[in-house]
Formats: sequence, structure tokens, C-alpha cells
Amino acid sequence: MRHNNKFNHLGRKAAHRNAMLSNMACSLIMHKRIQTTTAKAKALRMYVEPILTRAKEDTTANRRIVFAELKQKAVVTELFQNVAEKIANRPGGYTRILRTGYRLGDAAEMSMIELVDYNENMLKEVKKTTKKTTRRAGKKAAPKAEETPAAEAPAEEQAAE
Repeated sequence: MRHNNKFNHLGRKAAHRNAMLSNMACSLIMHKRIQTTTAKAKALRMYVEPILTRAKEDTTANRRIVFAELKQKAVVTELFQNVAEKIANRPGGYTRILRTGYRLGDAAEMSMIELVDYNENMLKEVKKTTKKTTRRAGKKAAPKAEETPAAEAPAEEQAAE
């Protein structure tokens, strides 16, 4: 029985699963976006988010903990130098999973997992569509703007005479 077992074992032994997630996390950090199955993407998100949170504070202890998980020196360097700068102000939710359809051979559901702060196209759309909204109804500022030029026009005519 699987009582109180929260994570997906992905049909693998523990050592195989840990090695696979470590390699996938390294690929995600280096390439900023990878294509995989939805189940693996969800498992990878649970694996990589705490690592990204550790990288926000560049200390020797955090570097050693992250290196113990990832086991690739170039990836740890990339993570602490470049990725940590982009995610420094984000309180969590560093990854995004986008479903891309089904694989042709076995109909497995495929997804793309990416680092949120590295997708410039989505960042532009969010900035463009985001408007400041309030919950209370206030008076519109437009009538005041129309009154100001009308008040200035007679003053200019008097100055010309």
C-alpha cells in the first residue's frame, strides 16, 4: 500500500530516480528549458525548486549542498552566478510546466519545463497585459484633464492682447 507516500517513484529504484532527476536538473539549469514527460516534469519541479532556493544565498555551505545534489561543477557555477541573479526577488515558483501534447510512439503526455525568468516572450506579454486594478469605484480623472486646457486658453488670449 502507498499510504502517506507523496512523491512519484517513476517506476525506478531510488538510485536510478535520483541520478535521473539530478541529470534533468542539470540540463534544466544549463539550457533553461527541457522537453520531457509530464510525470517527470512534476517530479523534477519538486526536486529542483529547493535547489534554486538554496542558490539565492551564495555561501560555501549552500554551494556544497547543491553540489552534492547536482554533481557537476559547471552547472553549480552557472546556477550561483547567472540563475541566482534572475530569481533573487522571486519568493518561489521558479519553474513552469507547459503541456505540449502526446508522444507519438506510446501516447505519453509530454511537457516542457522551463525556468520562469528566462522566457522573455511570456515576460513581455505579462508586462503588456498587466493593469493596475482596484476594488473600489473611484471618480475618473479624465474630466479634470479636459478642464485644464480650456482654462489655460483664455489666459493665453488675454496675454496676446
